[in-house]
Amino acid sequence: MHRQLPRPLERRGPQGPPLSALKALQNSPAFISAMMRAPPEGPRTTPMNYRQPSTRKSMHATLVQDLGLQIVSGQLAPGQKLPSEASLCETYAISRPVFREAMRALTAKGLVEARPRVGTLVRPRHDWHMLDPDVLHWLMQATPQQEFFNTLSSVRWVIEPAAAALAATNATTEDVASIGEAYQRMEAARTPDERLQPDLDFHARIADATHNDLLAYLCNMLSMALRESVRFSNQRPNFDELALPRHKAILTAIQNGDALGARHASLVQLEDARVALSKVLGQDPAS
Repeated sequence: MHRQLPRPLERRGPQGPPLSALKALQNSPAFISAMMRAPPEGPRTTPMNYRQPSTRKSMHATLVQDLGLQIVSGQLAPGQKLPSEASLCETYAISRPVFREAMRALTAKGLVEARPRVGTLVRPRHDWHMLDPDVLHWLMQATPQQEFFNTLSSVRWVIEPAAAALAATNATTEDVASIGEAYQRMEAARTPDERLQPDLDFHARIADATHNDLLAYLCNMLSMALRESVRFSNQRPNFDELALPRHKAILTAIQNGDALGARHASLVQLEDARVALSKVLGQDPAS
């Protein structure tokens, strides 16, 4: 007589149902049909306002944002000691592990450093990771608008003409078609809001067409700041008469493999963007 062995216990998911039942549900025609009907989640279309702090969901993130903004704005100066762990934990009603996690986040951004028997100090400005998305966001919030855009324009003058020239040399047929498609969407747009994404795509695709990963990465890291700049410059009323031909000249030079022409066209477009920003912000365009 053989003893009947008990059936092995079936593994269950975290909520209790057997995994086999979950797999059966996922493979059922009704489930698959429902998933195929569900619309995919698309990108956010609501524009962000970089002059206002974003809403944070946790006290850890609130502490990181508050201290980060205070450091970048100069309220906490380089070399200055941060408030004590005890006082910040009490102010933000957080535990010490949460506080230390926030300090690790700020350290990773190059903003602070911990010194034994001294405390946590603000690092010199040249140590900050300026292209970190949060640091760049705080810089945009803390810097007067015209001053920030002037700084960004200087960076664009260094990078974009070189990228256009390199794209004219290295772009494939597919790259040129992709840049052209972005320009066509710019041309078809009827409002500044409609024009914003095609304009950003135009510049991003030029960077990609260089086939230089470091340059493309650098341009991508500046995309948040570029979006804010282009959002303002595109509000100039006579965009079609002034800015569109400047972009078309860049495209034409890249199509013709004319590196020198692409560099020059990019410089002209950047100067036009500077003038447009000055006009929109009510500044003297010659300044």
